[in-house]
Amino acid sequence: MEDYNQENEELEENGLYEHYRLSVDPGQSPLRIDKFLSNRIDNASRSRIQAAADAGNILVNGNPVKPNYKIKPNEEILIVMDFPRRELKIIPEDIPLDIVYEDDQLIVINKPPGLVVHPGHGNYTGTLVNALAWYFRDLPLFNSEDPRPGLVHRIDKDTSGLLVVAKTELAKNKLALQFFEKTTERRYHALVWGSLKEDEGTITGHIGRSLKNRQVFTVFPEGDYGKHAVTHYKVLRRIGYVTLVECRLETGRTHQIRVHMKHINHTLFNDSNYGGDQILRGTTFSKYRQFVQNCFKVLPRQALHAKTLGFIHPTTGEKMLFNSELPEDMATAIDKWENYIANRNE
Repeated sequence: MEDYNQENEELEENGLYEHYRLSVDPGQSPLRIDKFLSNRIDNASRSRIQAAADAGNILVNGNPVKPNYKIKPNEEILIVMDFPRRELKIIPEDIPLDIVYEDDQLIVINKPPGLVVHPGHGNYTGTLVNALAWYFRDLPLFNSEDPRPGLVHRIDKDTSGLLVVAKTELAKNKLALQFFEKTTERRYHALVWGSLKEDEGTITGHIGRSLKNRQVFTVFPEGDYGKHAVTHYKVLRRIGYVTLVECRLETGRTHQIRVHMKHINHTLFNDSNYGGDQILRGTTFSKYRQFVQNCFKVLPRQALHAKTLGFIHPTTGEKMLFNSELPEDMATAIDKWENYIANRNE
């Protein structure tokens, strides 16, 4: 067998799931695939592998197989698994949730800005996971030993919008595979500095951590570093010195929209990590500077909202599509810009 290649997708980096691609050696004798994989992947128990297979998350030459499948020489295996539980006790907290949809398999939540999705360095309480642990305190998946219960994707702390969370192991595995295979639908609304030349376009460029500042990400146009990333955008409203755009993710890299828009010189409005909290377009008049500062106060974060989320239901097979309204802070900032431009033109 060739050495396995563990690919670090964005979700894997955030500790949500891991995946492996393996090639079976030409001289391999028939062997149950669950035993084959447990022997070759560190910390992968037979039960974890069997759960992945039951969810359809073990593919041989592109086709899902069961745990008792006998591998054959030269076959290509892909497996997507939930990460093993970690030693970080989750404290259930009674934090209000904006629930858009819920059934026995999953829940769709409209996350407010400022709410961290899962515990990490500096944020061990007050997160969405703490809220979920309280709300689902009687479900087996949501126990105090698992810091990532039900999570199959995430959005940044200061980004608002839609998230789907699994309520069962089966749903978690099936949803994770959809995010891995990029079959979900994710559309964001963003307010960016400047007026884009084209009404629609595609941004392609490898994204990786900045070699100068590890707290932010950047585009590596030559593709010599980082991971392949594609963002499609469409102009919704041109409002003088800013533009409201819709972004559709083809890939799901950390800070993807924020980094890609900065790369084409249209940084998100008030994105402090990427310089959007400076006046990047407009006049030098003090009245204008005061207006922009007032907008920053109304919208004290990057102007990004996960507006649309679509996926296939893990048990019914139904296409699920959800939309959410822009949060008050972002809507108010856009109204301010429209009023400013209208009065200026008059």
